[in-house]
Amino acid sequence: MTFALGIILFIIGVAVSVALHEAGHLLTAKWSGMRVRAYFIGFGPTLFSRRKGETEYGIKALPLGGFCDIAGMTILDEELTEEEAPDAMYKKPAWKRIIVMLGGIFMNILLGVVLIWVVAAAWGLPNMDSPMVTRVAATTCVADQRTDGTVADCTGKGPAGTAGVQAGDIITHVNGTRIKNPDQVISLTQSATSTVTYSVERAGKNYTYRIEPQQALRLVKKPDAGEDGKGTLRRVAVAGVSVRQEPLEPLRHYNVATAFPAAVSFSWDLNGAIAKALVNIPSQIPGLVKSIFGGERSANSPMSVVGASVAGGDALAFGSWSVFLMLLAQINFCLALFNLIPLPPLDGGHVMVIIYEKLWEAIRRLQGKEPLGPADYSKLLPLTTIVVGLLVLLFIVTVIADVVNPVRLMQ
Repeated sequence: MTFALGIILFIIGVAVSVALHEAGHLLTAKWSGMRVRAYFIGFGPTLFSRRKGETEYGIKALPLGGFCDIAGMTILDEELTEEEAPDAMYKKPAWKRIIVMLGGIFMNILLGVVLIWVVAAAWGLPNMDSPMVTRVAATTCVADQRTDGTVADCTGKGPAGTAGVQAGDIITHVNGTRIKNPDQVISLTQSATSTVTYSVERAGKNYTYRIEPQQALRLVKKPDAGEDGKGTLRRVAVAGVSVRQEPLEPLRHYNVATAFPAAVSFSWDLNGAIAKALVNIPSQIPGLVKSIFGGERSANSPMSVVGASVAGGDALAFGSWSVFLMLLAQINFCLALFNLIPLPPLDGGHVMVIIYEKLWEAIRRLQGKEPLGPADYSKLLPLTTIVVGLLVLLFIVTVIADVVNPVRLMQ
């Protein structure tokens, strides 16, 4: 029930994000003296509409997008009337047109920062500067490992548990050697010929335990085996402890005032990571297609609003509003950065056309020639068609992957 509610709320959140994006175009267009014919959220049949002034406002059946119809956006606007002509967008100064095209992007960035501000003030943000520690995930009994990596059944606390080591302990030293990562714990224990000494930190206090490891079969890799090396079965000393590396202080907490600059800084770093991910989308397509036919789905692969909504449902199912809001913030940053791509029909593409138009106009004036006027968008139709086709294809592939093999959180 909570999972389904999370999906519904996330879809609403995405719809609001799109509505604010289009509102950015709407408000800046009206401020610039342009005529806005329509402002709609969604696509398909109209569920509700109301006209106020020259603008029709409404909601359509499919809340997966929206549009802001500005009169005379390009010279190809065949619906431009004589009444609208004086206020046509393409007749306005270049700087006003650029502001209008960037208005939606600004709104998404603003909403993303506000969402992260809420997360920072209420729960805290990931602490990227925290030192890493090796923590005990669990103490277990000891049994032989099989060639497929599984371990035989067994009972009991195991050597570490019997000695007093507990889940949650931070292992600081093994036989006097300072621990920097989980692999050290395993290698130092396996190479022991007798008692192993674990120094741990628990609730601010230090404890030392002498452990009598048991001999058991384990898959041991050679140092140069690499990530894919499976290793060979060898009988080694085993303490019966599983460990993981994690930040000592995973979250940094803020009050309402200090949360805002922290949110801005975190948003900057997050946008940098998202930009790199967008650049890498083409290289992710083969893996995405394979995942449709049973291959493993990478957690870093592109996802559609369907997959993002599933992730939002997972977050709420586990009671994590902070993850839910962080996902919604990332959606807004993705919308902003994606629209910055300098290809039509994206907002960034329109901005580049305006810049090109003014640069070419300046060059002609230096040559003593008259400006050619607004850019001829008809020459961009082939490129626009290709870009739209690729975007539609990417959307279809990601939706199918999100349905048959979605990325799931916290499982």
